[in-house]
Amino acid sequence: MRAGDTVAIVSPSGPANATLLARGVRLLEGLGLKVVLGEHVLDREGFLAGSDADRAADLQAAWCDPAVSAVFCSRGGYGAARLLDLLDWAAMREAGPKVLLGSSDITALHHVVATELGLPTLHGPMPACDAVTDPVTWDNLQAALFGQAPPVTGDTVLREGRAEGVLAGGNLSLLASLCGTRHQPSFAGRLVLLEDIAEHPYRIDRMLTQLLQSGVFDGVRGIALGSWVDCGDPLPVLAERLLPLDVPVIAGLPVGHGTPQWSVWLGALGVIDTESCSLSGRLGGSEQAM
Repeated sequence: MRAGDTVAIVSPSGPANATLLARGVRLLEGLGLKVVLGEHVLDREGFLAGSDADRAADLQAAWCDPAVSAVFCSRGGYGAARLLDLLDWAAMREAGPKVLLGSSDITALHHVVATELGLPTLHGPMPACDAVTDPVTWDNLQAALFGQAPPVTGDTVLREGRAEGVLAGGNLSLLASLCGTRHQPSFAGRLVLLEDIAEHPYRIDRMLTQLLQSGVFDGVRGIALGSWVDCGDPLPVLAERLLPLDVPVIAGLPVGHGTPQWSVWLGALGVIDTESCSLSGRLGGSEQAM
């Protein structure tokens, strides 16, 4: 992206807080970006940011607008998966490449944008969330959007080795929820990022078991574990379920929920290196934050 580009902010999941959204808009404008808001960005319908039809219409209109270079999701929450079969993916494909930014519930959109449009997407902090006010988080997001940033470094090696592949994954709960649908993921030949929030270890075990028994991890090349905020101590169950895959596994990466929150490009070629306990990658032929 470049200064002067137009960013559209939409709410495909939960309802956005107007004050937090206004703060996020000011931060983005401070980067020299033009910001436009989806018509229904501040709608509220229970736990959703308006009706499914309105949320899908905002997302599609933003993506298909030739003036828009990037579509940022205001926040996560719940509801993005309900839009997957309402979007006109052929029309979005014809609109050409855009940047999609979001995390948490937006994992559903990351996954299907990759499969339907063949585009990398940015897993990172959203404009109506508190993480964007953290200096480390904000600096890293800018680097991911506009230039080059260093690899993301973790603090724990669960299985040594080095692996390369296209990075996939995101929020564990959302990935598990896609099992049994036509959007069920496959991690064959890929590196996988996993993170979550407020899930007890037994629930993490259940979701991993669902993914493993569905064959989603068949052929995976490496695993990077991000943040597990309010999840107790999930490392024992993560190790028990993932180490039998016999691929490099690193943990403790500041990606997902919590602060700081680093940005990573899903759908880009990545490298897991356990010697440095890092995840790095390339986007468009240059090194990017992963």
